[in-house]
Amino acid sequence: MILHITNAKYLQNYQVRLKFNDDVEGIVDLSNELWGSMFEPLKDLSLFSQVRLDSQLHTISWPNGADLAPEFLHELLQQQQEIET
Repeated sequence: MILHITNAKYLQNYQVRLKFNDDVEGIVDLSNELWGSMFEPLKDLSLFSQVRLDSQLHTISWPNGADLAPEFLHELLQQQQEIET
């Protein structure tokens, strides 16, 4: 199955609620993932909070052109959920 994000909503700080096409859903914290030339600008919460679901890429993206692969986000979400439990 090819993973797609079907819903995304900015919550607070660097947290985004995601839902995937395999029915996995939850809150992902991206605060530790914002490094490199495309992602450093997203440390500014006014830019980060503009996260949106890109219907062509089937993942989240930002106005500066940054996006994250749905597979990466899915794995990160599962890792963060394991730590919480």
